[in-house]
Amino acid sequence: MLIDLHTHSTVSDGTDSPAEVVSCVAQAGLDVFALTDHDTTMGWDEAAAAARQHGIALVRGIEISCQHEGVTVHLLGYLQDPAAPGLLEELDRSRLSRRKRAQHIVELMSADLDLHWEDVLEHIDPGATVGRPHIADALVAKGIVASRDLAFANYLYDGSPYYAAHYAPDPVAAVRLVGQAGGVAVMAHPFASKRGRVVDDAVIEAMAAAGMAGLEVRHRDHGGEEVRHGLDLAASLGLFVTGSSDYHGHGKRNLLGENTTDPMVLERIEDLATGVEVLRP
Repeated sequence: MLIDLHTHSTVSDGTDSPAEVVSCVAQAGLDVFALTDHDTTMGWDEAAAAARQHGIALVRGIEISCQHEGVTVHLLGYLQDPAAPGLLEELDRSRLSRRKRAQHIVELMSADLDLHWEDVLEHIDPGATVGRPHIADALVAKGIVASRDLAFANYLYDGSPYYAAHYAPDPVAAVRLVGQAGGVAVMAHPFASKRGRVVDDAVIEAMAAAGMAGLEVRHRDHGGEEVRHGLDLAASLGLFVTGSSDYHGHGKRNLLGENTTDPMVLERIEDLATGVEVLRP
């Protein structure tokens, strides 16, 4: 059984609709996948309908953008109740802050580049969680850069003259909110230092103490040393380990199924979750 527990659609910063993600999942030969858009569950229904058509099992999830002392932390939540009030309110706050941040970044850019908010809106699906990748797509469409990667390298990197922060919950608090919503919390790509600064192990230990159940250890942004460290840390904290693609369509080079999760880990997630169930064909 091939299981990929981290994918994104146009509901956040992927380039495929939820239904298109499912189609690509089927073409990749996967049996189970999780849709984990940033700070929203808006794509769940479309993905569920497409998954039934393709005979694919769907783990309904989310990726929550968190921050600890200025360092970005991404937390995956699986099978949580999407209507749980505490988590829902926090996600609404984050999405509103993300949109305001994006508008501010574009305002700064417009002083130097031929880019305006209307250009970015063309790349955002209605109701989608807005992020810097949407600005990157607008920069590509305007011919300012050739790819998302170059957009981030030249204009959208942390610390750039156009950088702006947005509200994000503390990761320990987010772990608790996922648990209160009946979900299972797993830290995404915890050692991906190529993306920027990462938190130290003490933060991961605090997240585990708050109820986090797993670490996403097998990920494109982890080399051999990071994988070994992740395996050791997970074992010492009693956490399970996942592997995932972090698929974004053509927005990233990540390929569906390039890292996968053991079926026994999926069983563990299902045993722990009390929010919603895995949707099976």
